[in-house]
Amino acid sequence: MLNKLLPRLAFAPAQTAPRGDTLVVIFLRGAADVLNMVVPHGESAYYNLRPSLGIPRPDDRRAKNEARTLDLDGFFGLHPEMRPLLEMWQEKQLAIIHACGAPDESRSHFKAMELMERGVDDERGPASGWIGRHLATLDTGNSSPLRAIGLGQMPQRSLSGSVPVSALRSIADFHLGGDPRAVAQMRAALNTIYAQDVAGQETLNILDILQKLDPIAQSPIPNYQYPITDFGLALRQTAMLVKAEVGLEVAAIDLGGWDTHFAQGGIQARLLKDLSEGLAAFHAEMADQMGKLTVVTMSEFGRRVAENGSLGTDHGHGSMMMVLGGHVDGGKVYGDWPGLQAEQLVGPGDLAVSSDYRDVLAEIIQVRLNNPAVDAIFPEHRVRFKGIVG
Repeated sequence: MLNKLLPRLAFAPAQTAPRGDTLVVIFLRGAADVLNMVVPHGESAYYNLRPSLGIPRPDDRRAKNEARTLDLDGFFGLHPEMRPLLEMWQEKQLAIIHACGAPDESRSHFKAMELMERGVDDERGPASGWIGRHLATLDTGNSSPLRAIGLGQMPQRSLSGSVPVSALRSIADFHLGGDPRAVAQMRAALNTIYAQDVAGQETLNILDILQKLDPIAQSPIPNYQYPITDFGLALRQTAMLVKAEVGLEVAAIDLGGWDTHFAQGGIQARLLKDLSEGLAAFHAEMADQMGKLTVVTMSEFGRRVAENGSLGTDHGHGSMMMVLGGHVDGGKVYGDWPGLQAEQLVGPGDLAVSSDYRDVLAEIIQVRLNNPAVDAIFPEHRVRFKGIVG
């Protein structure tokens, strides 16, 4: 096993270790249509407003079995492409928080993502990100350059703050095309530069570890295989870093493409397949570590309840979050369901927000990451825990 072959890096002082779980934050960018992800199949208004896009009820014999909603509790169900998540739901390691979101009603991707990643109500709040403030308010004694990473071209806005974070597009990039001479030359040059620099030497140690990790060549685990996509690779690399014990505390991953104004059905199915297969593979690979892992998904807002004339959905309001982990009180849909009748909708016809996304994140931070400073992380917000994690 990888974690038996690689040494644990001693980034923390003696008798000190990263506190709490490793947190994996997955942002579904573009405003995911959560009503077709976790389907309120027990509400007739859903089908009245979505005569073409609505996912058939679990007992709808007019639809093919593979096209029907996967029932969860008699009222809510999963999109059929989310079948890979059923096992973790049944194991009670997956919780869903529906009608969840932010108070902002601008329906602007840019503004909504900016405010959500900063964890604030409006532009007047602190400029740092909510993860950045979490890292700054929790001294774990962990000086690893990989304490927090953003998988992608650059770190996510939520990671911004006083604690340095790393952007990691691909571990394979550190292999320099597989040329050992190029690797040796780079290592020698950096060793000269950082000869008297402790932090630099830690960076070199990280490079040495990354050289031994190969997400491309690693054999797929039994039963599940990561999707061959950027998202699948990001999850696979996150698993590698957790098992290699390089000091990882937070990983931020993006999955974009959810702005489905046109021809939504096929686009969403592809994205849900990527999301669900990736999470299922990660869950399977990390089974032995799930007691120290928490995964959360979020999106800047939801989509209009009624389908539009282009077989898509327009920008909405209420969204949905999922929380996965070994200490999740799962197998439940949390939150007060506001309903989809005309008088229950907000704005131009959107799902209302009955749970603030910061309540979910704050509970994870305090209970699973052992950081009590939630008032500093989410200023001007009164946190209300739901008992999702223990």
